[in-house]
Amino acid sequence: MFREMQLSKVRADEFTMVSIVTACAQLGALETGEWARLYMNRHGIKMDTFVGNALIDMYSKCGSIGRAMDVFNEMHSRDKFTWTAVILGLAVNGHGEEAIDMFDRMLRVFEVPDEVTFIGILTACTHSGLIDKGRDFFLSMTGTYRIAPNVMHYGCIIDLLGRAGKPREALETIGKMPMKPNSAIWGALLAACRVHGNSEMGELAAERLLELDPENSMSYVLLSNLYAKSNRWGDVRWLRQLMMEKGIKKEPGCSLVEMNGTIHEFVAGDRSHPMSEEIYSKLDKVLTDLKNDGYVPDVTEVFVQVTEEEKQKVLYWHSEKLAVAFALLVSKSSVTIRIVKNLRMCLDCHNAIKLITKLYMREIVVRDRTRFQHFRHGLCSCKDYW
Repeated sequence: MFREMQLSKVRADEFTMVSIVTACAQLGALETGEWARLYMNRHGIKMDTFVGNALIDMYSKCGSIGRAMDVFNEMHSRDKFTWTAVILGLAVNGHGEEAIDMFDRMLRVFEVPDEVTFIGILTACTHSGLIDKGRDFFLSMTGTYRIAPNVMHYGCIIDLLGRAGKPREALETIGKMPMKPNSAIWGALLAACRVHGNSEMGELAAERLLELDPENSMSYVLLSNLYAKSNRWGDVRWLRQLMMEKGIKKEPGCSLVEMNGTIHEFVAGDRSHPMSEEIYSKLDKVLTDLKNDGYVPDVTEVFVQVTEEEKQKVLYWHSEKLAVAFALLVSKSSVTIRIVKNLRMCLDCHNAIKLITKLYMREIVVRDRTRFQHFRHGLCSCKDYW
């Protein structure tokens, strides 16, 4: 649509450009977002708070928090939404302490935080494992700022406790909620139970979750994985049969990567890309290099009763590995590889990508369903807390 406007010689204003920048944020299309910013500079569209806030959000959601901070520092005027956008950006990109510092700076300039600001600061605590600080911020909402926590704030606390290995406390917190827990609440508890192997509480969370959202395939998958982790293969088969009877299909893993202004999409095991032959050949070479450096596929999250070799093959063709192989083929070594995935990245892909950045001297950023992972020199920004 925007290209049609250009062909028609209709000049875009700040509202049009903010819409484009917002679309780039959702797709993780940093190159196109950068082009939009250059367009605004060339055509004299000033960076007011409206435009600046959109750029901060775009850079943050593309995993380029440094450039988001550059925009923040260049802005002559800021509002509550500016501070909140930066706090959220720092939070999801794994900079929990910096997000808290930004919150303190916000208070020092007498900007009053709102409900969304607290979602950002609680997310920062969740992704950085700052349990005590998370509790303190949650309590300060009512005690200091007279803000009644909504279901999203409770979701952050449940997620915080669950990731920290405290599912019992998370369940107790759910019981004290002044509103009815929604599917996000029970989903966070179920995910925590899967990670920590608490099948009894996981079944309770799954039961509540399926009552609220019976068509959500992720609920069935999480419960199935929990059963498999407990070697309850009979329950795994029963649950998969139930999914078949209800016509519920598992959502396939899908990864997007932008190269030269074009978005390329990869699905696990798919060979529809025009360069599939080269991509799979490159991936084979990468996996060989990884194994020579000590990589052993982590099959703990492959919850099917097949041989070890078959489990490894399932892992090899995950969508983010295909996206990385493609990017290694077509991009210069100086280019950061940025991937957007629709599901949570598995442990094996996390470990493999860490090693790829060490062996190939590349920086890779993955935005999955829950957060950003910044990989560099064999390390991840999450410090393996995710």
